[in-house]
Amino acid sequence: MTVWAHPDDDIIFANPTISDAIAAGRCVRTVFVTAGDAGKGMDYVRARELGILRAYNAMRGKDGEWDATDIALDTGVHVRRLTPKDDPHLSVLYLRLPDGNITGAGFDATAHATLSKLYDGTEGSLVPVDGGPAVTRDQLVGSVRELASAFTPESTLTHIPRGSVFAPGDHPDHSAVGTLVRDALTSDAAVGPGIRYFVGYPSENLPRNLEGAVLDSKVDTYRIYTQQDQVIRCADRTACLKTRKFGEWLQRSYAKTEVELQMG
Repeated sequence: MTVWAHPDDDIIFANPTISDAIAAGRCVRTVFVTAGDAGKGMDYVRARELGILRAYNAMRGKDGEWDATDIALDTGVHVRRLTPKDDPHLSVLYLRLPDGNITGAGFDATAHATLSKLYDGTEGSLVPVDGGPAVTRDQLVGSVRELASAFTPESTLTHIPRGSVFAPGDHPDHSAVGTLVRDALTSDAAVGPGIRYFVGYPSENLPRNLEGAVLDSKVDTYRIYTQQDQVIRCADRTACLKTRKFGEWLQRSYAKTEVELQMG
């Protein structure tokens, strides 16, 4: 199971781990907590979601249609689930909560609602950008636990949480989701030991650790995604690697265990 703030966090920060798991035929369930809407509305959200599906098709080496199902979890949270018609071992789930903005202040279009405010208790609930039922903090934590119970993951991948030495400078949504997963699942004896936290924006300050065919494959997956994202579109490998910040993040992937988080 992998849990991320925005569509594209998975392929930027956690590949090749995810692509390797897909190539090995493992069951992979990816959850996106926010819509990554950037205050731009549902057309932009749908474009990013389509980009993710095409990126996952590339990782599994097959083009094909995906079945869409709208699910109401026992917590009351509504989730949109996409699964390839020919592969039940893979699914992508969207909660579509509001993007909190890199500033942490949210956007006018979503009344400046953010995950950070929800988690800090200054916002009682968040309304998904698709107009679904409002979600409270307790419902969100419960939903992560419910999904983990359903998926019984051997490993869980997510962002660096708040309080880690690797958190300063990261996107506030990343830190909130990492904290959400850590709070929800570390006490689960079956799931907690398998959690790995991936360094986000601050990874650019760490040595490059991807190259050759592994990097080429990662960049191509990212490039396929970007064809649907008008903000970060890049035409080829060279252009993707020259994209400010993103080019550096793509050349790195650092996973941390609970002990390695160095929580303050």
